[in-house]
Amino acid sequence: MDNLLFPEPLRAAIDIGSNTFRLLIARPLGKEHTNKQASPPWKTVYYTHRIVRLGEGLHHSGELSEAGMRRAVTALKGFADTIAGHGIRPEDTYVVATAAMREAGNGKEFSHYIMRQTGLNLHIIGGESEATMSLAGATAILEKKTQQDMLLFDIGGGSTEFIRARNGIPEDAVSRKLGVVRLVEAYLNSDPPSAGDYATMVAASNRHLDSIEQHWGDDRIPAYLVGTAGTVTTLAAIHLDLTPYDADVINNHIITWVDFLTLRNRLLDMSHDQRQAMRTIEEGRSDLIVAGLAITEAIMTRWHYSKLIVVDAGLLEGAWLAQPFTQSKK
Repeated sequence: MDNLLFPEPLRAAIDIGSNTFRLLIARPLGKEHTNKQASPPWKTVYYTHRIVRLGEGLHHSGELSEAGMRRAVTALKGFADTIAGHGIRPEDTYVVATAAMREAGNGKEFSHYIMRQTGLNLHIIGGESEATMSLAGATAILEKKTQQDMLLFDIGGGSTEFIRARNGIPEDAVSRKLGVVRLVEAYLNSDPPSAGDYATMVAASNRHLDSIEQHWGDDRIPAYLVGTAGTVTTLAAIHLDLTPYDADVINNHIITWVDFLTLRNRLLDMSHDQRQAMRTIEEGRSDLIVAGLAITEAIMTRWHYSKLIVVDAGLLEGAWLAQPFTQSKK
């Protein structure tokens, strides 16, 4: 009864990715909540995301571009207004930033500028923290069977995180500078993508997987492969022909290797404009999906996975769960 009379106050989190910015406003569920399939310990009140491409050009210049920073500030001002409209102070919002911000020479300076412009206190997190939060977000949604022994990968614009975990507990977490924006800027030179361009992206991905195996120091491959973030959720939406997008339908969806090859061949045969015209590919992702395919293919073939389990939740939700909550109940 107390939970009904005095509900938990709202909490907000923002994920500032190299490509996409995401905002979640949610209310914690009571202590009586149990982690059931597709039943996270929060009730979503508001969610949105924006494709910003903050990391555009970073691969070449080492700096955040003026255009990327302008797009970022516009998006974050909108997020701050939304947060305030829900009665949450910007300074009580947990904001995490990933590869673009931590690698850019002007990343820290830009984080201070964001604070002055929006009131949002930005935390530039390391790759291991990013991986750990992604795991926390994903395991809040995944089926218990999958959680028993899994490899989670989180493809971003500037990096990809790899986490081996048993029963939601990480064995190891590795972040590599392998992202879809990086690959597109470095290797995608043709439209439709040439076989050579695509093969080069797969080869570049495999070089990073070499380093992953060296980090592991053993040959243990988890039973289940789980993917989160825009590449795999977009592939799932295409596979399901799902519009409008529905995270509950995406969560725990399975893409078999045969399904993946069919999707890959279909998308690689299309031009940029043809992919962008698909109702299941949001604006700004039609070139990046090519690089995402290359990374996913390298992972599935390298470690002989016959299926991919897709989950919508990841870093954003993990950040929401991990935030140092200081607001008092009203």
